Amino acid sequence: MTERIYSGQFHATEGAEAWRVLPEGACAFFHAGSFIASVRLVEAIGDLVGGGAAPDIDVRPGGVTVLIRAFKGREYGLAKSDLDLARAISAAASELGLAAEPAAVQGLSIIPGATERRAIMPFWQAVLGYDRRPDSPEEDLVDPRGRLAPFWFEEMDEPRADGAGTVHLVVWVPWDAAETRVAAGVAAGGRIVRHNVEERFWTLADPAGNEVDIATTSSPDAP
Repeated sequence: MTERIYSGQFHATEGAEAWRVLPEGACAFFHAGSFIASVRLVEAIGDLVGGGAAPDIDVRPGGVTVLIRAFKGREYGLAKSDLDLARAISAAASELGLAAEPAAVQGLSIIPGATERRAIMPFWQAVLGYDRRPDSPEEDLVDPRGRLAPFWFEEMDEPRADGAGTVHLVVWVPWDAAETRVAAGVAAGGRIVRHNVEERFWTLADPAGNEVDIATTSSPDAP
């Protein structure tokens, strides 16, 4: 991999304001007034990529979501070339009159827990039709087509008091949207169970006790 770019650096770079780094990679959403306008952006991205590695693109009449994946074979991480591509895509979108909406970016992970995760992973792999992630095959399952939420298997120190298993969600949001999303969850009847400042996530529970993590990545590095 060429020079590694971390989330704080990515977010601080001029020309990359539309992008938010989440665990899957760098993501941006560009509004479009029609499906044709969305397709024009995709064509422009195709011209930028040429024969190189292409980003994942979700095309809808209302806009285009672009994901520059951080997974590259067995390696993980965003590189300087990814940042350059993101800035070029932003410039192309601007030329086409498509505005970015960083707050529309989010990701989802699902986390089953067990005192011995290797005992439950084969079941989930079978029912989902997922693959083991190449760089962490003992912990993660991923959709081979890159469409659905990844599963990370948490090793629990002890089972729940009722003897049952546990599954919770992680909603990944932009660094500048996390606190607003947490406040919305609390206002809607939830409660904060814990806040991990170092790893940048809040765990909320709904009125029935079901838990979800609101997580984010680094804010822009200081100049």
